[in-house]
Amino acid sequence: MALTTTRIGKPSRFILLGSLVLLGSCNGGTGPAIGTLRFAQLGEIRIQLIQPLQLGVGELQQSLTWHSSGPWRLAEGISYRGILGDEQVLVSEGDPDLLAAAYAQIITHLNETTGLELFIDELDPLLDPPCGLTGTRVNLTLRDEGRNEEVTWRRCTTGDFKNISPVGAGPDPQASRVVQAALLVKAATLGDGFISEYEGSVPFSTLDRGENSNAPLEGPLSFSSEAGWPEFWEQHTAPGQVPPAIDFEVDQVVVAAVGLRTEAGDSVEVRRILRVGVGSLTHIRERIPGDFCSPAARNQVPFHIVLSPKTPLPMAFAEILVERVSCGL
Repeated sequence: MALTTTRIGKPSRFILLGSLVLLGSCNGGTGPAIGTLRFAQLGEIRIQLIQPLQLGVGELQQSLTWHSSGPWRLAEGISYRGILGDEQVLVSEGDPDLLAAAYAQIITHLNETTGLELFIDELDPLLDPPCGLTGTRVNLTLRDEGRNEEVTWRRCTTGDFKNISPVGAGPDPQASRVVQAALLVKAATLGDGFISEYEGSVPFSTLDRGENSNAPLEGPLSFSSEAGWPEFWEQHTAPGQVPPAIDFEVDQVVVAAVGLRTEAGDSVEVRRILRVGVGSLTHIRERIPGDFCSPAARNQVPFHIVLSPKTPLPMAFAEILVERVSCGL
């Protein structure tokens, strides 16, 4: 779609008509307003961090969405060679009214506060820079429901929601404002003590996961070479099944398992594969039916089989953590 550019006001601001991306106004250097409403005062803030792992062969994505009514949602996903390994969702549990008030305060800063405001000529929302094999891409979007419009700024920094910093953000001098906005939102929602579910992990992708392996899995195991891998895969699936081709010179396979379970609804998943001291350590979570659940009696062997870059031997497994999953009222 062709974009029509209209200049309005001084200092110059512009609206890209047709794409519904509104970038500024002439309200004395503040963001655009309808009546007394600041841009996105009714709407949402979306922040996406895309952090390359293992020099770009893997990736950690964190997507935080915060609505003006208060609730927020964080989705995290880790992948390897373009294939998802695991994903988790965290939702707000605080008082929605308090969260809505915090949202309104941040929107005021992003529209009006000197040094924090985003609607300035020097912060080009059309800039889409490459962030390289180690830089984290920060995508910051403000969506205004009343106008049915949104604007996105894309800039580069390092780290994830735990440790991103406006220092060194780029490529332009005003990129620090985009990162600072992300930090304000993070502090008001996730809190300063936030740590990713995949903190420190090498990237991984899912080869197979489910509730019932045909193999007699009594616990987790790993394959760092071809030895035993074809036999395991055939037993896990069915006789004659050819396993996925693995280059064991650079990759390894980790199998998360907790043995036989006698109720439906159990699942297991790899969360982190860490290089530690003289070896490696894999963290596994088991998710079981929790409050208000009446699971059916059923024998099953839940599993999660993942591929990751090779890590040092020996491979150890941390104590399996159990999460109870509510079935609702």
